[in-house]
Parts: sequence; structure tokens; C-alpha cells
Amino acid sequence: MNFLSHYYFDKAKTISYEIVGMVLPDLLKNADKNWNAHPEKHEHLFKSDDHLALLNGWKRHLAVDQLFHNSTFFKHHQHQIKLRIRENLEDSPVKPFFLGHISLELMLDSLLMTHQMINVDQFYKHLEQVENHILEEFLLLNGIENTDKFFHFFEMFKKEKYLFSYINPEKITYALRRICMRLWKNPFTLEQETALTYSLLDYKKSLSEEFIFIFEMIDAQLNQ
Repeated sequence: MNFLSHYYFDKAKTISYEIVGMVLPDLLKNADKNWNAHPEKHEHLFKSDDHLALLNGWKRHLAVDQLFHNSTFFKHHQHQIKLRIRENLEDSPVKPFFLGHISLELMLDSLLMTHQMINVDQFYKHLEQVENHILEEFLLLNGIENTDKFFHFFEMFKKEKYLFSYINPEKITYALRRICMRLWKNPFTLEQETALTYSLLDYKKSLSEEFIFIFEMIDAQLNQ
């Protein structure tokens, strides 16, 4: 799941360090795709309340992703989107399987916003509340030494607030391009991007009738 979908499950929480911990795995991957932190395997390293809150959020992220990626909902829609877009990706280095996965996650974020089920302003306020030196300590304990690189991305992420753009369905393809450009210099042609936009907009309309069920299912499993 993407940033806002993860936030959905913790939107009622008031501890900002838990919220940041919950999206920190994705923040790290965005900052540097080669970073691999596993704080859940080294819980003894974290002593302070703030570090433990970050760890709890991180573990929540892992739990949500495991439930989501093993769900029938994910497997079905990821496959259907792949079938829908594969003709649009002819001669593109981007695999339909990969793009189907990412597209579904971005659509879920967009639908949460469209249906006003999350407060994106509040999400960003949580990000602003954490102190960088606490976050830096947590990263260093996880072996992430180039913290300047992380905070360069983190500050840009907070400043740009590009997640707000997901309310505009046509921006989903722009977001996909941004993600793919971390792996490929020229992921799509302009014509392919236009075709993808139409395909994904059409799929999002069909998804809007049932998307909430995956959130309700995961929420129930988390609270068991």
C-alpha cells in the first residue's frame, strides 16, 4: 500500500512518531531504493519512547502490507490492471506486472481522498511534528549512515505535498512516471502516458464501488 492507504489505518492516532514510523519504509525506499533497514529484527536497540513509537509504526506498516499483498483483492485487481494496460506498454522497459501493482496502490490513495475518508492535511502535520534529530538517531541505529540524503528527500516530500495531487485522477499517471523514473530514464513515451491515463481512469471508476472492502477487511484483521 502507498502512503495515504497506510495512514488510513492509523488516522485516529495522535502520536506523530507512530505515523512517521508507519510510512518510514516507503520514505526510505523513495530516498534510496538500495536501503534495507529491518528494525523489527533488532528491537533491543530502541530504548526511548520516540524510538519505540517509530518502531511500532514500522511494524504496523509491515503488517498492513503483508495482509494487503496476500489478499484476493490485491491479486485479482493487480492482474486485471496488468491485462488492461499491457498493450499500452509495448516497447516500454516497464513491466505490466510492476505497473499494475503500483497503479492499484495509487488508485486506492486517490479513492480515499475522493471519498473524503482521510485528512491529508493532518497527515502532513504529523510529519512536521517529528524532530529530525530523533529520526536521525533511529536511522543511524538501523545502519542508515547517509542521513543527509534521507533528509533532503524528506524535506522535499513535506514541502511539495504532492500527495494532494492524487485527488486529480489524471495525476496518477504523472505519479507513476515519477516512480518509474527512479528505475528507468525514459519509462513511457508521451503517447503511452496518454493511453495509460485513459485506461487507469476507466479502471478507477469500476474500482470505486468496492475499494473500501479491502480497508475494512485489513482493519478487522489488525484489530483481532
